[in-house]
Amino acid sequence: MKKFLIFLIAAVLLTIYQFREWTRQRGPLSEAVNVVVPKGASSNLVAQKLSDAGVIDKPLVFKIYARFVGMHKKLRAGEYRFEAGVSMRAAMEKIAKGDVFYRRITFAEGLTTKQMFDQLQNVSELSGEITVAAAEGELLPETYTFEYGDSRNSIVLQAQKAMSRVLDQAWANRNQAVPLKDKRQLLTLASIVEKETGIPEERGLVASVFANRLVKGMKLQTDPTVIYALTKGQSDLGRSLKKADLSVDSPYNTYKYYGLPPAPICNPGTEAIRAAANPEDSDYLYFVASGDGGHNFSTSLAQHNRNVKDWVKRILKTR
Repeated sequence: MKKFLIFLIAAVLLTIYQFREWTRQRGPLSEAVNVVVPKGASSNLVAQKLSDAGVIDKPLVFKIYARFVGMHKKLRAGEYRFEAGVSMRAAMEKIAKGDVFYRRITFAEGLTTKQMFDQLQNVSELSGEITVAAAEGELLPETYTFEYGDSRNSIVLQAQKAMSRVLDQAWANRNQAVPLKDKRQLLTLASIVEKETGIPEERGLVASVFANRLVKGMKLQTDPTVIYALTKGQSDLGRSLKKADLSVDSPYNTYKYYGLPPAPICNPGTEAIRAAANPEDSDYLYFVASGDGGHNFSTSLAQHNRNVKDWVKRILKTR
């Protein structure tokens, strides 16, 4: 009887040791993979999902060991990323800790709210319809992280909060010589700057042109506002702006009406907002494309017209 008891204890210890070895050894996974653990999943279901994904090759060992060490009640729902060769123990601990995989979505500067919403709708890992109201210019173009199954509304709320924070800071530190009545006008000016140039070094100069025009009571005469008047921010224009378009009767048409348009024409990025709040100190009143990706700036209409002729010559040479 004593020998049998010793044998039994030895067998149990050996089994425990073997189970520990199985859970700690390099797993069969050959390349990284993501696995989604649904809410309320039992250790049996988790083991099966890991086995189906190739993360583990001994689901029964996973179930028994999870129960033995008390992790079977700690396995959390979510999406998890497992690297090649991950051990069963490491996979189990990752799920028990809730060390979920965070996905990212990046909104480019200058997108309209409609375009951002369309982008969100195309992210299959997000859930639900967008029911949060967001006006043009209220969403900060940035990279946002989310977990599998998070709502699309949650991203909209993050972007709104981020925009509010950036706008408040820019308004508090603005150059008060720029004739802007409120934060909404700052956002509107920033949206125009965002659409006029994608070159970081030019944002301050572009902002200075519009600030100078506002001070002098000149029309802003900027093409992006006319495009917005035609599309309402619902789509791209899909063609070049025509001369006839400049006469469209819309408060967004800055060739027809003085001052800023009634609201932003896109969602500007942080740097465009800062540039609008603190334009560079210049006497520039005009700018035109230089033909090499940037712009030529001028203080007089005569110089501007010469710059326009130079730009036309460049365009004709490339055709």
